[in-house]
Amino acid sequence: HVQLVESGGGLVQPGGSLNLSCAATGKTNVLNCMGWFRQAPGQTREGVASIAFFGGMTYYSDSVKDQFTISQDGAKNTITLQMNSLKPEDSATYYCAAWAVGCTLVVPVYGHWGQGTQVTVS
Repeated sequence: HVQLVESGGGLVQPGGSLNLSCAATGKTNVLNCMGWFRQAPGQTREGVASIAFFGGMTYYSDSVKDQFTISQDGAKNTITLQMNSLKPEDSATYYCAAWAVGCTLVVPVYGHWGQGTQVTVS
C-alpha cells in the first residue's frame, strides 16, 4: 500500500505564490507517476500537473502551463508543485496522486490519493 502526505496550501492574495508538497511512503517501488489534481466546489476533479519517476517527463494542463512547476526528489519520493501568479480561479482543493501505469492528467483509475489541501486565492 502507498500513503501520500500533502503539505502546503492556504490563503494567498492574487498574484502570490504557494508551494505544495507530497511525500509518498510504503510500496513506492511500484509507482510510475505522481501528480496533482484539483477540484473546486461543484466541479469535476481535473489534472493539473504530473511527473514521471523515470525520466522526469512532466505534463501540465493548459490552464497552468507556464504558471505552475512540478518537480520531484526521487530519493525522498516527494513531489513539489510551485504555483506562481495565482488567480482566484486557481482556488480549489488540491489532491496529490500516485499511480503505477501511465503518466497523463487523466484521473487514474487505480491511483493512490492524499487527503487534499485547500488553496484559496482571494
